[in-house]
Amino acid sequence: MSQQPFSRPGAVDLSGMKAAAPDQAAAPGAVGGSSYSVQITEENFQSTIESSMTAPVLLAFYSPTRMPESVGLARDLATLSTEFEGRFLVGLVDIDAVPQIAQAMQIPSIPLVVAIVDGRPAPLLQDVLPIDELRTALTQVVQQLTASGVAGRHQPRAAGGPVGEDGEAPMDPRYAAAQDALGEGDIDRAVAEYQKLLDANPADAEAAAGLAMAKLLQRTQGVDLAAARAAAAAAPDDVAAQTMVADLDMLGGHVEDAFNRLVDLVRRTAGDERNQAREHLLGLFGAVGNDDPRVLKGRQNLASALF
Repeated sequence: MSQQPFSRPGAVDLSGMKAAAPDQAAAPGAVGGSSYSVQITEENFQSTIESSMTAPVLLAFYSPTRMPESVGLARDLATLSTEFEGRFLVGLVDIDAVPQIAQAMQIPSIPLVVAIVDGRPAPLLQDVLPIDELRTALTQVVQQLTASGVAGRHQPRAAGGPVGEDGEAPMDPRYAAAQDALGEGDIDRAVAEYQKLLDANPADAEAAAGLAMAKLLQRTQGVDLAAARAAAAAAPDDVAAQTMVADLDMLGGHVEDAFNRLVDLVRRTAGDERNQAREHLLGLFGAVGNDDPRVLKGRQNLASALF
């Protein structure tokens, strides 16, 4: 694997791209989608790059004809993007279908994954990896980005469904202020904006989830991951130490690990400490969403631990 830090070199030069034909359809080499992936076409490429101003975009370049193995990498990235819940958007680029984009990006070979942060590209990896190794690599990247203050999230898209010509799923304008704050790295303002929405409508599930995630980002700002894990290992029943690592696991995409850590903590503790652990876990459930199968499983495990 070839992994490099986000050195933010020059922005993508699109001047060499030809205009798209008006009747161009979606790329025929589509590998399937998720809520946080999009099949790249000439029409939505620019807007996808621009969305990296909110949160990173990973462009996965592949070719079904020249290197079939590269399709598997692209598909795995799309699958994993759901686990990371908007920390990055995967742009799936079939270079046979959109060769102009590969030329504009000066792609030397495939497979290739390029990370775009704030509109600027940096090569991320050039090998086909087993999905577990790919998950680990992405976790490391997300943790590096979080430590650097890059903490925005993409809005989910209709999985496998159509998007607009600009590549974006429609966003409810009520959440624009909070999303803008996240995109600008102003976590405190995002918390305040989501709180306003929830105060106005306590039944707003999306605002509740957004508030829970913004508070998670707020709690983990500036936290050293290695030190937090060491503290948790040294004090397995310390609620503050364990909940902090659970928060960091959430940020890294290890949602089930975060849930399991706190379920085990609930099982080992009693009284106020048990209640604190339970309340924190319920907050993480809210950040992920009550319809998520991992949350449903987590609730079952929590009930078992309590009773």
